[in-house]
Amino acid sequence: MAMPEKSSCTKPSEDFSHFPQIIELNVGGQVYITRYPTLISIPGSLLWEMFSEKNLCSLTQDNKGRFFIDRDGFLFRYVLDYMRDRQVVLPDHFPEHGRLQREAEYFRLPELVKMLAPKMNKLNSVGNDLCQNDLEELSPSIDTMFNPSSSSIVHISGPDNPLALTTGAGSHLKKAGFITIGYRGSYTLGRDSQTDAKFRRVARIMVCGKISLAKEVFGDTLNESRDPDRPPERYTSRYYLKFTFLEQAFDRLADAGFHMVACNSTGTCTVTHDQTDDKIWTSYTEYVFYRE
Repeated sequence: MAMPEKSSCTKPSEDFSHFPQIIELNVGGQVYITRYPTLISIPGSLLWEMFSEKNLCSLTQDNKGRFFIDRDGFLFRYVLDYMRDRQVVLPDHFPEHGRLQREAEYFRLPELVKMLAPKMNKLNSVGNDLCQNDLEELSPSIDTMFNPSSSSIVHISGPDNPLALTTGAGSHLKKAGFITIGYRGSYTLGRDSQTDAKFRRVARIMVCGKISLAKEVFGDTLNESRDPDRPPERYTSRYYLKFTFLEQAFDRLADAGFHMVACNSTGTCTVTHDQTDDKIWTSYTEYVFYRE
């Protein structure tokens, strides 16, 4: 549903000729409450420019009167922390350094960009090498040999059978694992057992599995707001997708090398219409995908 907006230009003679001490923000759907001095604490920053009284016409409000900023609501918490304390503390195994650096650049916070730059350089240097831990996860008893300067072949020998994996330019080893896709839907069943043409109403597609696998497959389309800041080796059942098309989720899983190995569904009649005998059923369906 489109978010109704109030006028984007407010005259200085109206109620917003000066800002209150407590400001409510809607950043990408996430609500933040902070003090006005915090938002203008760094001269030259985008927030300082937005909330200066000379620039009221650039502000947009949502239908509850909160100032709306169309950026990543999850990462904005770190931007706001920096503006409060001039430092930012990131959780362990934080996977969004690049995106947070991009947000810092957007909000014109050069010192925060400098803080994040060394971490980005370290991550890039690690990313150029083959992750030894990924190879070890293939089997607890395998031996690996890899020389990135002289060969693009990884020789893996185990107790059963040796393997040779090609890791040429543009390719990388992918972890094995399961991802489960679940959704709740509803449909109407009429007197003549004819279902409504709009039988599958999907409100939200849930994602369960290892966090690193879920982020690899779904990337920016993954909503992490219900279970943020979890390290990549942990598991979650609280992520959901920003889109509601099952086929789009299946395409992403297929492109990443997953194939369906199981599915199940349950249905319950929740409402019966007295006059038409139509019955509204709700269902929960899960699809289990696996990558070797």
